[in-house]
Amino acid sequence: MQKFHIKKNDQVVVISGSHKGKSGKVLEVLAAKNRAVVEGVAMIKKHLKKSQENPQGKIAEREGSIHVSNLMLQTRFDASKKRAKKTEAKKA
Repeated sequence: MQKFHIKKNDQVVVISGSHKGKSGKVLEVLAAKNRAVVEGVAMIKKHLKKSQENPQGKIAEREGSIHVSNLMLQTRFDASKKRAKKTEAKKA
């Protein structure tokens, strides 16, 4: 089994891709696919047919998965932003 830099319940930031800048808690890590499910990011809509459970039918939303390489721990992300601000201040 692979070892990842993130694990379940970590707070992460998306650093690249169409959801860049969004953050949330890791709900699940899919090791076989090198992907993770992050709360509130990469939402997928699924259209459900009428049934006993859903008499009107509905559009259900759930989180999709994001490749692990596109995620960074929130603490590390904040630290890198602080370091960037310090170097800009020295240049000016």
